[in-house]
Amino acid sequence: MNDVVIRVENLGKLYRIGKREPYSTLRDALARTFSRALSRAYSGRSSGNPGERDQYIWALKGVSFEVRKGEVVGIIGANGAGKSTLLKILSRITDPTEGHAEINGRVGSLLEIGTGFHPELTGHENIYFSGAVLGMKKSEIDRRFDEIVAFAELEKFIDTPVKYYSSGMQVRLGFAIAAHLEPEIMLIDEVLAVGDAAFQKKCLGKIGNVVEEGNTVLFVSHNMGAIRGLCQRAIWLNEGKIAEDGETQRVVSRYLTAVQEGFIQRQPKDGERVIIERVVLRNSQGEKTLDFTPDDDLIVEVYFRALDRIEKPYFSVTVASRLGWRLFRADMTLDGHRPDYIEGDGMIACKFKSIRLLPQSYVVRIGVRAKDRSKLTGTRDVGFFNVIGRMADFGFAAEIADREAWRSAPVVVPYEWHLPDGRVISVDIKHYDKRGKSDEVGG
Repeated sequence: MNDVVIRVENLGKLYRIGKREPYSTLRDALARTFSRALSRAYSGRSSGNPGERDQYIWALKGVSFEVRKGEVVGIIGANGAGKSTLLKILSRITDPTEGHAEINGRVGSLLEIGTGFHPELTGHENIYFSGAVLGMKKSEIDRRFDEIVAFAELEKFIDTPVKYYSSGMQVRLGFAIAAHLEPEIMLIDEVLAVGDAAFQKKCLGKIGNVVEEGNTVLFVSHNMGAIRGLCQRAIWLNEGKIAEDGETQRVVSRYLTAVQEGFIQRQPKDGERVIIERVVLRNSQGEKTLDFTPDDDLIVEVYFRALDRIEKPYFSVTVASRLGWRLFRADMTLDGHRPDYIEGDGMIACKFKSIRLLPQSYVVRIGVRAKDRSKLTGTRDVGFFNVIGRMADFGFAAEIADREAWRSAPVVVPYEWHLPDGRVISVDIKHYDKRGKSDEVGG
């Protein structure tokens, strides 16, 4: 029995860049025909006018893959890599310029803020309107209406026209409708990044439930922790083409390595006197890596170039979640330890001991200030790293620990449970020595 539910073959999408003509349904239809002719011309021979080619860009080119029933596939890549274009083609929002895509099954999608909403209708009315667009019957909407409203947390505003909703409110309502459609195939773009942190976590939990029910999911996200936690497979898109397709851990690690290399700064920005040229991350053994375990040391080596002699500068190194939350920080403006001066090329390192982070993806940020607190270089993200590992290997024995780790608060502070029967149970990340003996970190 063939269990392939999504088949993409030699998919390509050509966009014209620059000034657009006023909207016209007939024009759009003719333009689609014309764009296909252009694609054949550009793929086989050059245009008579060299400048004419620069007016078009391939958002996707030569993309082919299959997804089987029940697979959960993460789509990763930089902004502009073609991820959203791919999901729009699969959702039949836009047509491909070349190739084709087949999708078999009931589809629920959340691609753009307000998709399927009419701004003049209330949230109440838009649930029925958007649900109908997504293929829900009125009886299904009636049965799930209260659950949709409660999930979206919009009880007070459900009779307010959607045009007055914030982008976050629209996302909450759109996701609630799509998530309660009970789709066989779910297509989700990074639109969740608009919502607040609590709702993002709630949405990721709902996606996890969809996955556990055996549905097929294509999940576009920059949250590598969620990709690792949800997806058995990842597809890395780079400039409209598949750079790699395979097991999630391997693909994500290779993608983050490529991203890390792209942080090299060649020229100073306006007013900056320090250039962060590269950042190297090392583990407890001093090995250069982007993959750490929950009990590892994290060594951050910052290679910089000072454009002139700078007296008593302040450095800061911050570890944040992929959603932007600061988790912990080393800051010379607080601890008072700083170099006497920097000049020319140099390196400063910060060692965070036993990082106590659960398996997710994290961001490293660097900032440098002068002794008068003025900025020598703007605080910026300079790299990513992953924390990986089976939770049971670090003292977390619950059957669902691995599945829940990416949804949890990322930092583990040692704690105790005082149970009704009088037992006191201590919980902390543990590490194992070479003989297999476990000890509590820091114990």
